[in-house]
Amino acid sequence: MTAPNLLNPSSIVGKTTYLTLADTNETDLLVNASGSDTAMRVTNLMVANIDGSGAADISANLYTAASGGTGYAIASTVSVPADSTMVILTRENGFWLEEDRRITVQASASGDLSVICSYEEVT
Repeated sequence: MTAPNLLNPSSIVGKTTYLTLADTNETDLLVNASGSDTAMRVTNLMVANIDGSGAADISANLYTAASGGTGYAIASTVSVPADSTMVILTRENGFWLEEDRRITVQASASGDLSVICSYEEVT
């Protein structure tokens, strides 16, 4: 595991990942694999409730391993009203996703929540 030199990186690429949570299972949103030689600066995490009639809860966790590990809550059962969007984090309160770490999301209702995560991939 070699973290990139943040003072003189070879590359910084802005990226976005997204998904609609089809079920209520905990789902990987962003994974930084062990040995990737990459650091990821998570700059934005938003969730939209695409159900027109009912609220749904979102949970998001940061895990200490790309597979398994211990989870730490970023958001825990936060209610997202019908037809609305909630910002969970912004650049001002973003964080680094180091190698061998991952972010997961989980919805309380199937097919109701879409999640968008923007990040900078630093190598």
